Amino acid sequence: MRSATSARVQKHRIALREAGLRPLQIWVPDTRREGFAEECRRQSLSIQNDAAEQDALNWLETVADRDGWQ
Repeated sequence: MRSATSARVQKHRIALREAGLRPLQIWVPDTRREGFAEECRRQSLSIQNDAAEQDALNWLETVADRDGWQ
């Protein structure tokens, strides 16, 4: 026998699938992990003066759609 919560979750998932969606699991870095912030800083500093990085940032600035954002 299913719990009420389990049945509700299953019903929601069925509705999402019927709407044309599918579940997808992704793995992302654990921002709570010790050393995470330091590694982010290290990587950021390693590309600080990189020409390709600056080109990418300039391109992002050009194509960014900020309509409606403050």
